Parts: sequence; structure tokens; C-alpha cells
Amino acid sequence: MKKESLILGKLLKKIAPQIGAKVFLEPEWEIAGQITFKNGRNSFFKYNTLDLNPIGASDIAKDKDYANVFMGRMGYSLVPGSKTFFSDYWSKIVSVHDRKIDDAYNYACKLGFPVVIKPNGGSQGVGVSIVHDKEEFYSGMRDIFKRDNIALVQKPVKGRDYRLVVLDDKVISAYERIPLNVSGDGISTIRTLLKDKQKQFFMSGRDTEIRFEDPRIKNKLKHQKLTFKSIPAKGSTVYLLDNANLSTGGDSIDVTENVHPYFKKLAVKLTKDMGLRLCGVDFMIDGDISKQPKKYWILEINAAPGLDHYSKTGKKQKKIVEDLYLQVLKSIEKYSKK
Repeated sequence: MKKESLILGKLLKKIAPQIGAKVFLEPEWEIAGQITFKNGRNSFFKYNTLDLNPIGASDIAKDKDYANVFMGRMGYSLVPGSKTFFSDYWSKIVSVHDRKIDDAYNYACKLGFPVVIKPNGGSQGVGVSIVHDKEEFYSGMRDIFKRDNIALVQKPVKGRDYRLVVLDDKVISAYERIPLNVSGDGISTIRTLLKDKQKQFFMSGRDTEIRFEDPRIKNKLKHQKLTFKSIPAKGSTVYLLDNANLSTGGDSIDVTENVHPYFKKLAVKLTKDMGLRLCGVDFMIDGDISKQPKKYWILEINAAPGLDHYSKTGKKQKKIVEDLYLQVLKSIEKYSKK
């Protein structure tokens, strides 16, 4: 079994001494650990989940549909037309028989293609895709149901994809996420450019693996009338996925200092309203996050916003993540005194 490559445990162990704390990592897998503060209080973490958020609020945030219900009830701007559908197995468990894959397809037809499909409990962009026809829809939904019993069907929204990370009353990190892409040189094929990008990832210490066999990449190219053998013009950009997650090869641009006060207040308020202290708020904005908003949607929230892939995109980003988690440690320590 391959050891996890998450950075949180090692990072906490590195920065904890700055506030007089110690970190013990479970030695075999190094994905769970214990933080001991100066006052003797202990705090625990596993994967990217720390002792910050209440269990109930965290569980709601993990469920995209439930989170949408409560965010919608409080008046937040959400992706329109979102509805859940179930695998055959789950339909039997919950005794609901009119929300299966065929019903999902009929609903997609009512919304009008293309539509977005995504696993209800997934993360890191796994299974998320924009599908344009019946074949892509059924293929994508069956792929989702291999890992999740509930899928969401939504209308697509267009704009720029941002993640704001909130800790208590402050936005401590913000970055724009750009989908997996390659830049043409007028000579190389898309496959070659993508292989070069994979090499660049590994050379920079980023362990993101591009899945060349991912059907979403093939479909994305098809709708641009391209293939892996196509040679993009010099200076042109070809996007290979619709989702902008860094875990699937996306790029990031730090915008922490440029976020408009409206979005800062909105992200902090949403985090509080959802009962969380630490939260990643994902926005799709029709415009620039530094300007007064015209139109935007909240894509989802994340109660354990892992920043592993972000920290591996460059030295500047690594320092940002270290500073971010130092603030998190201080916040945990502060509440552990109460």
C-alpha cells in the first residue's frame, strides 16, 4: 500500500515549535497526529481535518446537497437547477425509485445540455464534468456511482473560479484556480505538451498525476475539435478539463491581497452561518474578485480545505500555507485554553 503524500502532518511538526507546541505523528502512515500545546492540552488531526469545526457542521459541509439546502435557505447565491439522483443500490436503501440514472437523464434534458454532473460527497474534482449528450451523461454518471451513491445534476455557470479560505473572522488565503491546460508552441502535439507539463510537476515537487486516460479530457478535446495529436498554435491555450481543482492539474494564482471587501465579508459570514471556523469557500465569479461583484455563485464549501496541492505549486505558495497553518495552530491553542 502506497503511503499518503499529504503534507499537513509534517508541516505541523515543522511549525509547531514556533508556538512552543509539539506534534506526534502516527509513525506508519503519518496521516494522523497529536498536537500538544504548552498548557498540556492535546488536539488531534487526521488527513486534513483538525480540531476546529463542530462535527455536525463538518458533516453538512461534506454533503454538497445538504449544504446547498441550508445555504439556499439563508439566501446565498447558488448554482441553479441542482438536484440529487441515486444509484440503484441507494434507491433501494432509501426506498426512492424515481431518482435513478434514467430520471437523472430526463432531468438533464429538461435543464438542457450541457449540464454539470458531480458526486455529492466527493472532493478534489473527482468525477466532476460537463457533459453534452446522452452518451457522455450515462458514462459520467456510471463513473460517479462507482464511488458515490448520490450524484448532483446542475446547470453550468461560467466565470472565474476562486477559493477563499476563512479562519474565524478573517480570510487568510485566496487564490484563483485555473483548469488543466497547455500552451501551444506551434510544433508539439497536445500529448507531448501534456507530458512536458507532467515532468514540470514532478521536477517542482508537485506530485499531481495527470490521467491521460481520463475520458473527461478526451471529451473536452472533442468539443474543441481537437485530439491528443493536434498541434496548438504558438501562444494559444488549450484547456483539458472543466473543473479547476489543483489536484487534477489545475494552476493557481494567489489573490489574497486583491479580494474585494464584499467577497471577504461574504466568505466570513457564510462560514459563520454554516457553523464553521475553518472553511474553504469556492466561488464562480462573472468578473474579477478584486472588483464589486456583478454576478457570482457559491460552488461549494469545504470544512477541511486541504492545501497540499496549492503548497506544491511554488515556494511562495508553500510559505503562504505554512503561515496559514501557523494561524490555525494559534487559533486551536487559544480555544484549548477555554
